[in-house]
Parts: sequence; structure tokens; C-alpha cells
Amino acid sequence: MKVLLTNDDGITATGLNVLRRALLGVPAIELAVIAPDSNRSATARSITFREPLTVEEVEFGDGTTGFATSGTPVDCVRFAALGLTDFEPELIVSGINHGANLGDDITYSGTVAAAFEGIMLGLPAIAVSQQADHGEMDFRAGSAWSRSGFEQAAAFVARMVEELEHVPMPEGTLLNVNTPAGEATGVCACRLGKRIYRDRMELTDEQDGRRRYRIYGDAPGYHHEEGTDFAAIADGRIAVTPLHFDLTDQSGIEQLAGFDLGALLRPAAREV
Repeated sequence: MKVLLTNDDGITATGLNVLRRALLGVPAIELAVIAPDSNRSATARSITFREPLTVEEVEFGDGTTGFATSGTPVDCVRFAALGLTDFEPELIVSGINHGANLGDDITYSGTVAAAFEGIMLGLPAIAVSQQADHGEMDFRAGSAWSRSGFEQAAAFVARMVEELEHVPMPEGTLLNVNTPAGEATGVCACRLGKRIYRDRMELTDEQDGRRRYRIYGDAPGYHHEEGTDFAAIADGRIAVTPLHFDLTDQSGIEQLAGFDLGALLRPAAREV
């Protein structure tokens, strides 16, 4: 199994390197690492196309090397697909992210975006994120993540990769894995929950006719619903959510089909 490992926290991030060592311990895995040279959190599916990208080979201190790039997580996956590594990957693994990616957070996440790029290329993909030690349901809160938490997430994902041929992963679907702070009490296959963002526009500075604002709140909440990834993490379980990229609203197509869209090509009727 040829695996590409990437992330959005940067190539020196603890989460990536704990997972890297766990994957190296899985028999029959050939591992390549391409990751941003610094933090690219919340870059979602952004790509770099207005300027060339830099690439530097880095040593991990255990006899293995990887590539650090000036690009985004999606750029990293593209690099692998276009031949930067010695092989074309058969699986994309993204993480371990420093902070959970639950519910609507996935639309902003560079970690999940890299996995989405995998399924865009027809490859199976796994995104994995770790809740911060204090246990808040906040993708940004705090800066403390225990090594034991990362090791638990890494061991779980390594086993998932080892048993990949037996794990139900329909074509075009990635698995979004979130692990709780502390020892997991179980694992739950679940749906995405609904995030509550408490953003506000706060003026922080004003001088020379220019104003600086902070617009993102510090304490997002979530809807408390059973069967969601939020509920699983709140119960201390690992949340595994299958995600796909078909954004088409099928019922919306049926509703639009009953509307005369062609009439919009004609000039609007004007009252005299």
C-alpha cells in the first residue's frame, strides 16, 4: 500500500510526526510525506496558482525524509499525484490535526480538504483530528494536546489502514476521524453535526483612516443531537464520519424541472 501523509499544521507538527511513525510500523506500507512548511490551518480547498511553489526535502531524524512545500494541503496532494514522490499514492492520510474538525468545521479545514483532494483523484482518503486536552468542542481553543492523545489517534488510524481492504469505504468517500481528549470509550460511525458560530465584528484598532477588526468568536457551540460527531466526542468516543463530494440537491433538480427556466431568456414583461 502506497500512502501519502500530509496535514495543514505543517511538517514539524507533533500530530503529523506521531502518525508518521505509527504508519511506518505497519507492514507493507510504503510511506511518503508532503506537508506545508508552516501552519496552513483553515485554508480549506485553496490552491496556489499565482506563483511558483518551493519544495525542500527535510530529514525527520530517524533515517526517513519528507518534502516541505510553500503550498496548501491540497497543493501537497497534487504534488504527489504529479510525480514529486517515487510513487503514485494509493491512499491519502491527512493529519493528525491539532484540534477537532466536527460538523460544519470541515468546510474550512485544510486537513479535510487534503482528503477531499484524494477522492477527487479517485483515491481513498482518511482525515484525522485530535480534540484538545481541555475537552472543549472548539476547533481552535487552547494550545494543549497530549502526546498520548495523538498516539491513540495514530494507533487507531494505523489499524484502519492495515485493515483498509475490509473497511467499508465506497468509491468517492473519505473517512473523517475525530478522537476525543483522554482515553476513548469506544468508536462510533456517525453523521456530521451542526456547528453554532458566535462570530461578531469587534473593532480592535483605528489609526490613519484604517480600522482593524476581529470577526471570529472564540467560543463556537453546537446543536446537541444524538448520532452526530459532536455527540460521539462528547461521550468520549472516536467519531468516524463518511463524507462525499456530491453537492447536488436532487430534490432541487426536480423542483427546478417544473419551472419554466427558458422563460428567463425572454425580456421581462413591463407594465404600461
